[in-house]
Amino acid sequence: MPKARIGELIARRELIWNLVLRSLRIRYKGSALGFLWTLLNPLMMMLIYWLFISILRFEVPLSHLLTGVIFWQFVAMCTSDAVRSVSGFPNLVKKAYFPRIILPLSMVIANLINFALSIVVLAVILFLLKLFAQAAVDFSFLWMLPFVMAIQFCLVLGIALLISSANVFFRDIEHIVGVVLQALFFLTPIIYPLSFVRERISGFKSGGVLLSIYLLNPMASLVTLFRKAFLGRELFAGGGFLPPEPAFYISLGLSLVMLFAGVRVFGKLEPYFADHL
Repeated sequence: MPKARIGELIARRELIWNLVLRSLRIRYKGSALGFLWTLLNPLMMMLIYWLFISILRFEVPLSHLLTGVIFWQFVAMCTSDAVRSVSGFPNLVKKAYFPRIILPLSMVIANLINFALSIVVLAVILFLLKLFAQAAVDFSFLWMLPFVMAIQFCLVLGIALLISSANVFFRDIEHIVGVVLQALFFLTPIIYPLSFVRERISGFKSGGVLLSIYLLNPMASLVTLFRKAFLGRELFAGGGFLPPEPAFYISLGLSLVMLFAGVRVFGKLEPYFADHL
């Protein structure tokens, strides 16, 4: 992002904050439980998946399931909200001058605040699971959390910029996003650990290649790091601190590439937004 654009965003920080507060107020307007719905939604999802997995006799620790669903909620909310983060404000885009990137940026920041609050509640629940259910919870890797959240923020902001700008010109994006999100949910180790994928793929002749392709999904790497921050060391190949596959680290770099691509595409299309709204 050019220094001039960054400077302009800093100068408009009050506008960004006002839009963040507006987004938070709208989300909970008329709701008796308010922020609690941000927590209740993933908890209800977790219970549904836990019951479904129990019926299939597929053993996944409750702590793994909860951390995965909380992680996914931030990605899903940002991606879904991105669809109308620009096209949902035609009068504002047409009549007022400001960097249009502020619209998806403020939306992602608002969801990041929800995510941060959910993480606090998640930590409390995991502590109670460790205390009363002897769950495998280890907070010694919690220092990784700011790093994971920073990379995740870059990834979802890049996705939001691409989706929000594309939806101005192609309104079918709204329908495509829902389908892609559902597919990515099952292609990402949300309701299962990464070790499950490694065990299943290892039986194939080209298992190493398939695993590398799977790990190129940035969300697979990020949710693995997110789990490690709360649950501690997971057994990886060779007993290492993190997965040894280069694709794991390449995918983290792809998160930054996604942000760069989102900023570039959004900047190229921004001058034409008013003509198509």
